[in-house]
Amino acid sequence: MIFITAKFRVLPEHADRWPEISGDFTQATRQEPGCLWFDWSRSVDDPNEYVLVEAFRDDAAGAAHVQSEHFREAQRTLPPYLAETPRIVNTTVPQNDWSLLGEMAVPERG
Repeated sequence: MIFITAKFRVLPEHADRWPEISGDFTQATRQEPGCLWFDWSRSVDDPNEYVLVEAFRDDAAGAAHVQSEHFREAQRTLPPYLAETPRIVNTTVPQNDWSLLGEMAVPERG
């Protein structure tokens, strides 16, 4: 799978509304057949920073994402709300889902 993490520094006056501002893009991406997940989190250290964790099935799914109309629309509409160009880590991982963090295994409850 293609695993991507990106940090978006949002202008302070728009930070509280970022989930709404990016909402159409988020929903459209989640509907892509090759999207495994597309999840936003807000930094606990910087309220103006959002972290996007996303994954796509394979190279073809990643290419379809960046060639989609909703991606092109996001390229036009989202940058005016940002304080800087987002930073990204993009890699291929030989799996299709999250792995368990064995070092913090939780025993069966019940």
